[in-house]
Amino acid sequence: MYDALVIGGGPAGLQAALTLGRMHRTVVLADSGHYRNDAVEHAHNFLTHDGRAPAEIRRLAREDLVAYETVEVRETTVQRVREVEDGFVAETDEEAIEARTLVLATGLRDDLQAIAGLEEAWGLEVATCPFCHGHELAGRVIGLVGDGPHIPMMVAMLDPIGSEVVRFGDGEVTKIERTADGVLVHREAAAPVAVAGLFLHPGFTQSSPFAEQVGLEMLASGCIRIDVLGQTSHPRVFAGGDLAHVPELPMPMASVLLAAAAGQVAASSVVRFLAAQAVESAEGSDAR
Repeated sequence: MYDALVIGGGPAGLQAALTLGRMHRTVVLADSGHYRNDAVEHAHNFLTHDGRAPAEIRRLAREDLVAYETVEVRETTVQRVREVEDGFVAETDEEAIEARTLVLATGLRDDLQAIAGLEEAWGLEVATCPFCHGHELAGRVIGLVGDGPHIPMMVAMLDPIGSEVVRFGDGEVTKIERTADGVLVHREAAAPVAVAGLFLHPGFTQSSPFAEQVGLEMLASGCIRIDVLGQTSHPRVFAGGDLAHVPELPMPMASVLLAAAAGQVAASSVVRFLAAQAVESAEGSDAR
């Protein structure tokens, strides 16, 4: 039985595996090969990696893990997790993996609005985070879709970056057409508008069923409830990345750097949990 199973090969899972490996804990990282930022060409706002392709960041992280003998990376998709005495069994198409603790780092899945052309432009000319994708639109016209209470704040955040911020209401956009200079935003009863880039906030869901399978407490946002140490409502399950957040936040703060930091926190909590178990076992033996 491994000390930990990390499910998810993005920045949170990779950092969790690295942290566990440095503490000489046996860990399997299960990576399905699917990532929320698959369509993104360049990651930004990540110190020393600004502008680097997400796939390249993952490759470099994998190279770091090779140095740690207790870390195994497996290209596999976990289908189901079930609890057993003193841990969990994760079932894949090829095998069953047993571990004493579980780190969930599977992220979220964006549920894009039913707008023609949106899927093709998503992660490229269309994004959700101005911290990650705003600077590249500097001095150009930026589009913003939505009517929610967050929109005035988004306009204020984008104003110093773009030459103009054009707002489109929910349901107003009928088609997004990629062009050489950005996108052409088509509307129901008005002329299309050319913008360099477009921001909108899609809905999201958990990309995996594991929180439900092990009975974790969820938040109204649809994310896993964790404390500041990455601990879920189950003492042996920890989570990091945008699939989870503390209840003080309305939603996860999604970024590569924050995901990696959350993975480190979750893995550190795993180490503390296992150490506490060892101390308790030793004290019980001494008492006998």
